[in-house]
Amino acid sequence: MTQDRFHAIILGAGAAGLMCAAHAAAQGAAVLLIEHANAPGEKIRISGGGRCNFTNTGVTPAAYLSQNPHFCKSALKRYTHWDFIDRVQQAGIAFHEKTLGQLFCDGSSRQIVDMLCDDAEAAGVRLALRTEATEITREESGFRLAIDGPDGRREIRCANLVIATGGKSIPKMGATGFAHDVAGLFGLSVTEIRPALVPLTFAGETLERLAALSGVSVFGAAMAGGMRFEEALLFTHRGLSGPAILQASSYWREGEEIGISLMPGGCFEALKAMRAERGRRNVVTALSELIPRRLALQICAVAGVDGNLADMSDIALRAFSEVVENWRLKPSGSEGWRTAEVTLGGVDTAGLSSRTMEARDVPGLFFIGEGVDVTGWLGGYNFQWAWSSGWAAGTEIAARG
Repeated sequence: MTQDRFHAIILGAGAAGLMCAAHAAAQGAAVLLIEHANAPGEKIRISGGGRCNFTNTGVTPAAYLSQNPHFCKSALKRYTHWDFIDRVQQAGIAFHEKTLGQLFCDGSSRQIVDMLCDDAEAAGVRLALRTEATEITREESGFRLAIDGPDGRREIRCANLVIATGGKSIPKMGATGFAHDVAGLFGLSVTEIRPALVPLTFAGETLERLAALSGVSVFGAAMAGGMRFEEALLFTHRGLSGPAILQASSYWREGEEIGISLMPGGCFEALKAMRAERGRRNVVTALSELIPRRLALQICAVAGVDGNLADMSDIALRAFSEVVENWRLKPSGSEGWRTAEVTLGGVDTAGLSSRTMEARDVPGLFFIGEGVDVTGWLGGYNFQWAWSSGWAAGTEIAARG
């Protein structure tokens, strides 16, 4: 790599960075894409159990958390999930839809990585792996970077600098708070950041009850922060996991309770019908026909219910059903960055253009992807934000010649 000046330098060859690089370069921009890891797209590769949940058919701004819930609308509208689906189809990648609009590769997530890398290479993007930016300075004509790579230390310059290094989730993949550090370096605010889409942990007597259920899975619902998610619940030796809990974790705050429903379809009517048919059955036995027996034993103990269905009045049966459908629990914390799928919070959108992702007060500086205060639900939403925000920045960079 002998060139020392580029139209754009993009730090981070993840989903957003690859998208931005390929799109800008395809329209004529000279682009250098820098990645500290040994290979590009590593978080894409491990996502979705190796099959990459690359987007969702139900993408809507309502599925994103941000201090400014309107910020994501422009990018998501201009480069939609249908646009990315079209690209996947053009690449000949077979995919299928799972629950709730989630789209996965039939084969390997490697196919998505290869597609993005092929697009970047075809557009003339230069890729520097095992390379880090150790110093960033703003100049009159753009930015100067000191980088360390396999060939040693050198200085390079660019008119436009894109920060696509992601958030702090999954540190074993090399994730850091670099994007937030760069934001601070140039005077941009960063909102509170915390692990999101993460299992919740418990302590004391509550943990004893939940740990006794370790390995039990049930279709249920999790409620936190005024939101309700109906998906699978998984009991673990440390607390609760599963899609419903991961979704609710983004809305939970320390000191607050969550609610879990073990029968989202309604417990009262089901037990009332059982009471009318065979009222002499024990409550645990009856409930075990609706949910796993270990779970039935625990929820009856929590509710202090024993005896037969026939001995329970409608009032008592309804009160018991309320526990089954809204078991209140107070987490002690979460599994943290180690297992969090994404970072909640990030570079404050008040300092960015929603159309271009450019810093309002620092011309030529862009932030895209997970490092920005836009966090999606589980199910392909965060990848779509990466594609859309990367496309928005790449479009603006290319338009500047």
